[in-house]
Amino acid sequence: MNIRTHFTCFAVVILLGQAFLSQPVLAQQDDSAALIAIIDAVEKGWEQGDGQAFRKHFLDFDGARYIESGGQNVGLTDLIEHHVVPEGDAFDSFELTFSNIDAHVEGDFAWAVADFEFKATLKRDKSEIHSRGYETFLFRRDDGKWLVVHTHSSSRPDKKN
Repeated sequence: MNIRTHFTCFAVVILLGQAFLSQPVLAQQDDSAALIAIIDAVEKGWEQGDGQAFRKHFLDFDGARYIESGGQNVGLTDLIEHHVVPEGDAFDSFELTFSNIDAHVEGDFAWAVADFEFKATLKRDKSEIHSRGYETFLFRRDDGKWLVVHTHSSSRPDKKN
């Protein structure tokens, strides 16, 4: 073999190695994008007081718990019927924004931590609520689909405004 043949073989090996090594990175980027899309859908579900996004993106299982600032909902139906829908009915306006989402994937388990801001106006007395906080989402890949298995959020009244 001459030097040109050695160089060509070396270049092919390097290119193939890069292609194979980049696959996990691309897959993780795709998974992270899927997790963020789920969080976006959940955000809209909260704002609209609609449990559809929760039924689509949450794993409904015995023992599921969703925790928010010292309170909890046990099970998906409890979350939707006693939290999501009633809040949608209680507010004239409701704005929830998740930002700074940091998603991590390890095999079929994933988690995301997000900042959030919540603004709402109560129907009953027109009082305004404005809080900021953080939320953690835990996910499990089930039959190739990412599903939320747990959430935990904590917030405080916004003192900036």
